[in-house]
Amino acid sequence: MKNDRFKLLGLEMKYFLPITFLVIGASYLHVLPKGLVGILPYLMVVGIILDYIGNHLPIIKDYFGGGPIVIIFASAAFVYFDILPKETSKAIHTFMIQDSFLDFYIAALIVGSILGMNRSLLIRAAIKYLPVIIGGVTVALLLTGTLGMILGYGFKRAIFYIAMPIMGGGMGAGAVPLAQIFGQALKEDPKSILSVMVPAVALGNAIAIVFGGLLNNFGKKYPKFSGNGQLLKSEENNAEEDKKILTSLDYKQLGIGLIVSTTFFILGKILNIFIPIHPYALMIISVAIFKMCGFIKWEYEECAFKWFHFVMNNFTCGLLVGIGVAYTNLGQVIDAFTPTYLFLVFSTVIGAVIGTSIVGYFLNFY
Repeated sequence: MKNDRFKLLGLEMKYFLPITFLVIGASYLHVLPKGLVGILPYLMVVGIILDYIGNHLPIIKDYFGGGPIVIIFASAAFVYFDILPKETSKAIHTFMIQDSFLDFYIAALIVGSILGMNRSLLIRAAIKYLPVIIGGVTVALLLTGTLGMILGYGFKRAIFYIAMPIMGGGMGAGAVPLAQIFGQALKEDPKSILSVMVPAVALGNAIAIVFGGLLNNFGKKYPKFSGNGQLLKSEENNAEEDKKILTSLDYKQLGIGLIVSTTFFILGKILNIFIPIHPYALMIISVAIFKMCGFIKWEYEECAFKWFHFVMNNFTCGLLVGIGVAYTNLGQVIDAFTPTYLFLVFSTVIGAVIGTSIVGYFLNFY
């Protein structure tokens, strides 16, 4: 018999509501444990509630990203309006940044998604990916810089303070390390630089989500532009290889996937000592090389893929709450809402869309 009772986090309301009451109540009673045992369940509970709200709000759910955008900005609003207890806010900051939960999530996401790809497709497409990425980044930077010069914001300032943080990997992989790099090079306080970059990234994320929804709807309306999951127009389905990754779950596989994904992240950190490229990029390159060269047994690749899905399905909403609290200063976002600033952020996203679309078209991508 089908169980169609309403659930959140896979839990019926008679279980979810008491858990929510206890977790959030502990926060306001100032007894919520720090770290993994307290902050993670808090993020998961708050995140799934905001996600449900965002996915059911008219207009928001169709054109503004739905749950993810509501989670980020509602969480930022909780801090801005002092709704979130300061102890909890500080603990979330620590959990996300010092305890590296963002890195933990990204490692699972990147390693699992790459190792779970069709190997033959990855090899065929790898040569074409780089030009498409370069095309998107180049058009985004030049378009934003040119418009910044025309509007009086400045060519270099528009590129370095708006376009590059957005194109560089968002908050953790873009704005934060870039602020440190620019601060050291320009002998300025990284926090002051970050205060300019963070609103760009936050707004860029929102606009990118909107464009993602619009492009998805465009692909549904005009199917010839969408591969429905396929990347290349000449791509042949390798059903046999794809089916292997759908085998039943052995719980030991999650442990193997965890150690594989985190080890690649550590490898990126080690390589960064010798190669002046961000550890995330080095991790991506390393995983791709291992995958294409067949250095890892398929069974272990499958473990990393399943771990990635476990983390994505269970922790994504919580992660977005953490990003809203720890990385999104709503006051800075509000202050940045000038027509020029907003227009330059918009131009970065549209430039990325135009650049990747044009180059991708000539390289036979959907």
